[in-house]
Amino acid sequence: MTAIRAPLTGVPAVVFDTDGVILDSARVHAAAWKRAFDAFLDAHPPGDPRQRRPFDEQDDYLRYVDGRSRLDGAEAFLVSRGLRLSPATVQAVAADKDEIFVARLHEGGIVAYPGTVRLLHALRADEVALAAVSASRHARELLVGAAVEPLFDVLVDGAEAARLGLPGKPDPALFLTAADRLGHPPRSTAVVEDALAGVAAGRSGGFAPVIGVNRTATPDAGERLREHGADTVVDDLAELLTEGAPA
Repeated sequence: MTAIRAPLTGVPAVVFDTDGVILDSARVHAAAWKRAFDAFLDAHPPGDPRQRRPFDEQDDYLRYVDGRSRLDGAEAFLVSRGLRLSPATVQAVAADKDEIFVARLHEGGIVAYPGTVRLLHALRADEVALAAVSASRHARELLVGAAVEPLFDVLVDGAEAARLGLPGKPDPALFLTAADRLGHPPRSTAVVEDALAGVAAGRSGGFAPVIGVNRTATPDAGERLREHGADTVVDDLAELLTEGAPA
């Protein structure tokens, strides 16, 4: 008897986002963005005093940054604060964030979520094709460090996206490329995402089902995931396993 619950029961392929879905790394990304954005806002305060509040590691991260490429995320947040800047300035803020994140990455300690690891092993046991996607160029290093990279048949990360010229989420290009490499059409491939831009990408790409992971475990965040295209929302991916699934 399969250990997989609906809506993943019988799905032949699944594409997982990396940060915040597979790995407990979104919080590290959010902290790095906060340092970079707050330093920039202090040095270049918006004209409107209401726009000068610090970067919020939950709401601002999920709304403007999570799931997007570094440049797209940096631009989206800065525009939200009324700052329309040159590409060079946006790139400098994004580079500052990456430097902060890499320093934290080298300290280690970024791990895979236990519930996700259980689900991955159960899917592998059912011979489901698995892919990981990420806007980050550091995804492979992170997956290797967390000892889960061998569980995936395909990885489409930020470096591969740049090589192929793929647009970032909410465009579904990353997911479509991963599904194509798995050999399955979107209509029979699930997408698992924690980012609003990611679930929107899954929906617009024709993937079914689209599963949202609400790591904040708050009702409003779960509702936003549904509004952006999630068919199902869970707080932890172990919820998609039966009680008999391996620990």
